[in-house]
Amino acid sequence: MATGGGGLNAAAAAIGMESIPDGLRIAEEETPSTGSSQSQINDNNSRVGGYIDCGVHITCFSEVSNNGTLHFQIIRLHKQIYAWIGCNSAKFGHLYAAAPTRPNNTVSVTSLLGGASDNTGSGIARRLALKTGLNVIVACNIPKNSPMLEADAEKKLVQKLINLGYTRPKSDGTSS
Repeated sequence: MATGGGGLNAAAAAIGMESIPDGLRIAEEETPSTGSSQSQINDNNSRVGGYIDCGVHITCFSEVSNNGTLHFQIIRLHKQIYAWIGCNSAKFGHLYAAAPTRPNNTVSVTSLLGGASDNTGSGIARRLALKTGLNVIVACNIPKNSPMLEADAEKKLVQKLINLGYTRPKSDGTSS
């Protein structure tokens, strides 16, 4: 990953920050073959992979698909993940919360903002909570009648969460 002055301001603008606060560093990576770019912000408290880490990780990236441009922001907090998915704009969209429940290993989901009749993000939030085992907040700005775009967005988000190591490891199928 390389850091650069021009990329810092662009990444800050992508996540709604006017400027980069003191103590935060952004690393930006571009993947020419897919047309996607990614930015990561880490706070300066402890060292992880060349960066100082306080337990809060912000990752922003965009993917171009057949149905439009998808924008993502993932904020990893202690025992919680916040994910924003936007399509062709930076609007916030509907907000959903999902949490694993005991003892059945099921997930409870609720709509926090909007989304009473539109459940575009609730399914994504439920499946992310199952895959990560963490509390998940999902803000989703995907058009209501676009199931293929929703599936594509969820697939790209899950791939990124796996690459970042935020998902639970799959069981090997053996029991003792």
